[in-house]
Amino acid sequence: MVHDVIEQHGRLDILVNNAGITIDRTVAKMTHDDWLRVISINLSGAFFVGQAAIEHMMERGTGRIINVSSVIGETGNIGQANYAASKSGLFGLTKSLAREALFMLNRAQRPPGDGIGLTVNGVTPGYIATDMLATIPDKVLERIRGQIPMGRLGRPEEVARVVAFLAHDDSAYITGQIWAVNGGLDM
Repeated sequence: MVHDVIEQHGRLDILVNNAGITIDRTVAKMTHDDWLRVISINLSGAFFVGQAAIEHMMERGTGRIINVSSVIGETGNIGQANYAASKSGLFGLTKSLAREALFMLNRAQRPPGDGIGLTVNGVTPGYIATDMLATIPDKVLERIRGQIPMGRLGRPEEVARVVAFLAHDDSAYITGQIWAVNGGLDM
């Protein structure tokens, strides 16, 4: 995919790793395949696409990688051990890629300096009004809203604004950070 983007557009400036699935079951009922499928898509997918993108971005000395995690990666959730582990893993991946990008740029004698540089950050949405929540019964959604200090679900555009900022050149001094967009759920 990364190769195709570069071939078609000449370069890759921004990667937003936003793939995510859930297969919810308690640990006692979770199958080997349930675990591996969620980890494979949510965490391994971000790793392999990020690996390909960072190679190209290193050659250019610029780029943005933004990994979309979840508040569930911080808090855990009943029936979502696989999802929580995959999204929590994105925190470590984000910070490690950010450190490695700076290390490799310095090693190649191309320090970031005052330019737009190469940054890697993460965003952790809380409960956002998307298709992923559409199957949750109203009674459960009301209980979730009651746990959110702001008292409502987030809107996709609220997450998108943070992602857009982190993708912009104005965010050149921000790397290895995890930005929460969750209505105060993690405070």
